[in-house]
Amino acid sequence: MTSCVSLSRGCAPARRSFACLPLALASAFGGLALIPLSALAEDAAPALPQTVVTANRTPQPLSDLVGDVSIIDRETIERSGATGVADVLARQPGIEITRNGSVGNTTSLFIRGAETRFTAVYLDGVRIDSQTTGGAGWESIPLSQIDRIEVLRGPAAAVYGSDAIGGVIQLFTKRGEEGVSPYAGIGFGSHGLRKIEGGVSGRSGLLDYSFGVAHEESKGFNVQPADKRTPSKDGFASPDRDGYRSTSGNLKLGLQITPDQRLDATLLQSNIEAGYDPSVSFRTKPPILFKNDISTNSLRTAGLTWSAKWNDIYSTRVQVTDSQSVYKTQPSFYRTETNLRGYLFQNEFRFGPHLVTATLERREDALENAPTTSTRLLSQDRSQNALSLGYGFVQGPHSLQLHVRRDKDSEFGGKTTGSAAYGFAILPSLRFTASAGTAFRVPTLYQRFSEYGVATLKPEDSRNVELGLNYAKDGTTAGIVVYRNRVRNLVNFVGTARGCASAFGCYTNVNRATLQGATLSASQRLGDVTLRASLDVQDPKDADTGNLLARRAKRHGTLGADWRVAGWTLGAEVQASSQRFDDTANTVKLGGYTVLNLSASTQITRDLNLIARIDNVGDKDYQFARLYANGGRSAYLGLKWTPQ
Repeated sequence: MTSCVSLSRGCAPARRSFACLPLALASAFGGLALIPLSALAEDAAPALPQTVVTANRTPQPLSDLVGDVSIIDRETIERSGATGVADVLARQPGIEITRNGSVGNTTSLFIRGAETRFTAVYLDGVRIDSQTTGGAGWESIPLSQIDRIEVLRGPAAAVYGSDAIGGVIQLFTKRGEEGVSPYAGIGFGSHGLRKIEGGVSGRSGLLDYSFGVAHEESKGFNVQPADKRTPSKDGFASPDRDGYRSTSGNLKLGLQITPDQRLDATLLQSNIEAGYDPSVSFRTKPPILFKNDISTNSLRTAGLTWSAKWNDIYSTRVQVTDSQSVYKTQPSFYRTETNLRGYLFQNEFRFGPHLVTATLERREDALENAPTTSTRLLSQDRSQNALSLGYGFVQGPHSLQLHVRRDKDSEFGGKTTGSAAYGFAILPSLRFTASAGTAFRVPTLYQRFSEYGVATLKPEDSRNVELGLNYAKDGTTAGIVVYRNRVRNLVNFVGTARGCASAFGCYTNVNRATLQGATLSASQRLGDVTLRASLDVQDPKDADTGNLLARRAKRHGTLGADWRVAGWTLGAEVQASSQRFDDTANTVKLGGYTVLNLSASTQITRDLNLIARIDNVGDKDYQFARLYANGGRSAYLGLKWTPQ
């Protein structure tokens, strides 16, 4: 069945596909037979245990978790030379991105083939989402302010409620440590890229703090060159360079009231303006075009958290969060604003190897779409109240996680989700995991109440099962995760359907999807060289038509190496993807690609670090989305001053 959904933040839904076809796991493994497991890897395993918050919303050692989790630290972010959060995430197992042009334009992120709206996104514990298209506006999140990223692949609605069908991504800004640590940095790159950043963090007595600001701009490149436009007989081209300008800042304060009680406050503001080429109707002669259109994405997040440990058994966390996302365009006017408010009261009880959690949560969503010449004012809100219970057990070779959650939506009523996960250490270095869980997402306020909405919409829901096997010993890691996620009641835009108030069509529940596949990863340390790689073999399909979901590849992966020599860290990385389709009917192909990226970094002086990077060394011409070009070969050189 052909379906569509809005690709832009605008009001008029644009064509897009959601298609999927089940892949027999035996077939998936057959496709991997020629690739040795030791050649497939993520980043090397850390020497010291790491703590993860995302999996169960409470700090836990990474070694105790049953979920499929990745951690990206600040060093990895800086060495990447990337300008967008999505570009860093695209190098992780299980993740693909698409972008309509350059940084600052509409960006989508798929975890295990799941729609971008199926990933729950938090920044310092503050939820980020759009109540128009659904999902976080990745183009508005400033990478310069991010110190750490945690990625959880797989459903987590039993912990987080609506949205977490495909996974959860948490982003964290820097926290101050003992002393005073200022920093400043500059960077230059291709397409007229210029960066400048600065800040200070530290801790004095009971107070810790972190403050940072950054500005980045680029002249950009022509994201829709003439030979990429159709129909070419009209001779249409948009030869302008589509650049962007971004400014961001964040402030984090922490007060250790007593050894067992703490207050944390966070505030982040980001604004990015980007040039883009609007859709054009070729029905007029000559085609009508708004030149020099500018989109503006603004993001503000704020949070206040009180954490208290009352005794060795009982601790609590109280949190109030608020976020605002605004998207607007000029001169073809459009404006939409999403406001999210959250309240959380979490209780933890620890009895030896047992951890019991009980959480009360309230979420409030509000949407306002400004009126245009063709649309009316849209102003709507909704709320959800939830109670969730969790149980964790870690002892000897056994790890167990159980969660159940009941959400009560002000419009859609009650929804119960649950999850169960078990891990068993077959050997000290070899661990088996298994998990199952359900998840859901309620339709956005735009999907429900705009002129394209219908009263009969139902929440989207899913059922997921997965198995994993992980090995880690003496600098060698290897792992495989096999999963199957069935999604029902997919909300898509259809041109004609019974009950639509608009002659152009409406949103309705029309599809089922099956997201299944396998992720392999490994790393190997050989003296001063670290090898890493990952490979995803997946089959995200429309369960009704058998078609592959739009803009998702059956195979994608990375292969990289880092070499420490003579005070330098030299890196090489290959990113590869098989072909994809740009439409639900699977008639418009997007070619596969393989690109090589090179990097080098060194400490020039005690306080000054240098990073150099060349991406897409072979100047490969490829597209994430039809008609939208990528930037080709690009170079970046940056300096950062961090006094020791």
